[in-house]
Amino acid sequence: MASERNTGKAGPATEVVAAVMGQVRSALAGARHRPVVVGLCGSQGSGKTTLAGAVLAACAREGLESATLSLDDLYLARAERQELARTVHPLLATRGVPGTHDVALGLDTLDMLESGMPVALPRFDKGADDRLPEREWPIVGPDLQVLILEGWCLGAFPQPADELVRPINALEAGEDLDGRWRRYANDMLGDAYQRLFARIDRLVLLAAPGFEVVHDWRLEQERELAAGGGARVMDEAGIARFIAHYERLTRWILKEMPPRADLLIRLDARRWPVVIG
Repeated sequence: MASERNTGKAGPATEVVAAVMGQVRSALAGARHRPVVVGLCGSQGSGKTTLAGAVLAACAREGLESATLSLDDLYLARAERQELARTVHPLLATRGVPGTHDVALGLDTLDMLESGMPVALPRFDKGADDRLPEREWPIVGPDLQVLILEGWCLGAFPQPADELVRPINALEAGEDLDGRWRRYANDMLGDAYQRLFARIDRLVLLAAPGFEVVHDWRLEQERELAAGGGARVMDEAGIARFIAHYERLTRWILKEMPPRADLLIRLDARRWPVVIG
């Protein structure tokens, strides 16, 4: 059990950062390619971005060239998602589920990094709900040793088909009654996304105590976005609807991923690490 208790604004617990750095060192020792990719998976608001920043700082202290990339930064542009909404299913206008990311961009980025080229890392503006212009993407040099790749569904496996039959919440019951949206997301997760996830050298899971805490965690994120002057800030009803898009896969990840993650960090409702191992 961790002694420093908060993975939120106060910063990740020392034991959590140390455990992730153990995965970084293990990956560097075991992989011939560079950069090694250390994946952080966790529900919305679980502290992935904060932890990624702390790991970057720890890498710097050890003289390791490192950078971060979020799965969120690979979201399709807003116009592309609107086209998916028109041609596949209206719910695909909302970013989040598999099928709303540019997986090819992620794979191309990793390929360029491994080739030793300077690379511009994609960035997405959640306030504007659109990808930033490429001229605003940060450039990393050819000596990158560690890439921290984080995302809410990073490394997830698709669900068995029989688990897709019954709606899991009011959003699915009311707007995806025939299951077309959730089947599309699951099919995408089982195809292109697995090619991206196969590039992860070590997978770390920040496991929430249950999906029920995600609303409060996401509300905190939205308030921080508002304080920072972000556009298109959601109210509580909007947040409840938004996170409903994530519920099915979040619950599935919490069920299926813990036994196979390279490092499991179980959190309580206040994001305190209660199990690290």
